[in-house]
Amino acid sequence: MTAHLLIGPVLRRVVGDRATIWVETTEPATVRIEAEGGGSGSASTFSAYGHHYALVVVDGLTPDAASSYRVHLDDRPVWPSAESTFPPSVIRTRPELEKDVPVRLIFGSCREATPKATARRLPPDALDAYARRLMTDPQNPDLRPDLIVLLGDQVYADNTSTKVKRFLKRRRAAGHQGPADQVVTFDEYTKLYLESWRDPEIRWLLSTVPSVMIFDDHELIDDWNTSESWRRDMAAESWWIERIAGGLASYWVYQHLGNLEPAELDADPLFQKVTTAGDATVLLHDFGRTVDSATADRYQWSFALDLGRTRLVMLDNRCNRVLTPGAREMLPGHEWAWFVDQAHGDYDHLVVGSSLPWLMPPAIHHLEAWNERTADSGNPRVAALAEKMRRTFDLEHWAAFGRSFAALGELFKRLAEGGDGAPTHRVGAGGAYAAPATISVLSGDVHHSYVARADFGEPLSTPVMQLTCSPVHNQVPGFMRPLMRFSWSRAAAKGVRGLARSAGVRRPAWTWSRLAGPYFGNAVSTLRLDGRRAVVRVEGTSKEGDLFEVAEVGYGPDR
Repeated sequence: MTAHLLIGPVLRRVVGDRATIWVETTEPATVRIEAEGGGSGSASTFSAYGHHYALVVVDGLTPDAASSYRVHLDDRPVWPSAESTFPPSVIRTRPELEKDVPVRLIFGSCREATPKATARRLPPDALDAYARRLMTDPQNPDLRPDLIVLLGDQVYADNTSTKVKRFLKRRRAAGHQGPADQVVTFDEYTKLYLESWRDPEIRWLLSTVPSVMIFDDHELIDDWNTSESWRRDMAAESWWIERIAGGLASYWVYQHLGNLEPAELDADPLFQKVTTAGDATVLLHDFGRTVDSATADRYQWSFALDLGRTRLVMLDNRCNRVLTPGAREMLPGHEWAWFVDQAHGDYDHLVVGSSLPWLMPPAIHHLEAWNERTADSGNPRVAALAEKMRRTFDLEHWAAFGRSFAALGELFKRLAEGGDGAPTHRVGAGGAYAAPATISVLSGDVHHSYVARADFGEPLSTPVMQLTCSPVHNQVPGFMRPLMRFSWSRAAAKGVRGLARSAGVRRPAWTWSRLAGPYFGNAVSTLRLDGRRAVVRVEGTSKEGDLFEVAEVGYGPDR
């Protein structure tokens, strides 16, 4: 049978003169990519669960160029389509000597599918709006980002569209086990990506701007890995094993695989096994089932990359959490050690992608810290009530993993101070700085956008910033907005801090202040890193679906 392009092409990593492009096809095929002016690559599709995928490495691209490309299936051109009215898809390479070339990242999280697919009437999609604006002048360096950073909830397994609900109704009637309106199996997960990534504007944007992604809870289920007792309760559900198997296997195929650069793909044993198996269904199913086990050698979802003088480290805030009461950690020990190693090196700007904000509204931070302490109470009734609150109010951000919250801040402070082991950053032929120019934490999840700065109580040249952008396409219930605004107030922080103090929670070793926001509409943010300065811009969507500036904050070394 003739193969067609089902999803993609999705341009993922561009490293030097190489790029990776991901596709899903309707039938097995050989996928060949040809770039204008030089550069090509091909790969056979691999199969799993009756679906067909390829990740093609394109070699020999021209440095510092924008090369349009074509996709062929079995030597038949399929992209761009003959009827396309969109600009050509291109692969943009950076200069070979890119020290002084600015880096532009766009970021955000929490994107339900397109207005036609979602069951709710939501404000206009900010990523759609960004794509439409970029189409007006695709090569304009002031519009075109180097990378899209998606920080979680790229799909909603537990909040499905009307179309997917109809599909699930037929599946449940046919005997497939699971909740009536939530996806469970790998095949059911594929419907989420199909309706989300085939949105015409999103499909074009992903085909022409590189992207990296990390999950949050809704890729699996709301409040995923909130606590140890939550895991026990979910394990008792008859459909949970299939949910975790399908969710993690599909995430690996659709999102994580493209996070790896070509050299990392060569070293990834799972990728090598999957692409050489005749049918990788059993292999991926077993992977999904075992990788979430607390006793397994866990797969590392966190990853890092360099763009010019910027280092981006994306952290898994969900799958590999340590949930032992009294010893909770956002990352297990070996993965924390890996992160600390990545935080040291030769760069100017450190950008940490964390789906969950490190710095929350102060009142919420103190509430989560209090809740973590009371959940560890020796009084079973007190602990049970705290656990109920943890789940009901989603009290499971960095503050609810107090050891990790403190460790992250101490790491940032040590980097900002310089000293032994700190990065060395060279400027010009002779000068050198022993601290990063900036440290920025990119986050989502909380359905409002804001910019905050940490204050460590002593003068540091390196600003440490929390940049939160959420949602891209979702919304906060109207009644919640005044409460969330109030959570930023000094009065709220003082009151809840007293509650935390009564439980024996120590005051954080640093404070933080809000510089912009909160903004509650759909938004996408841009972080521009130029020399040793940074500028973050938050843009929201108007009723007409256009972008407008909500806030812009510049920062850099203070001395």
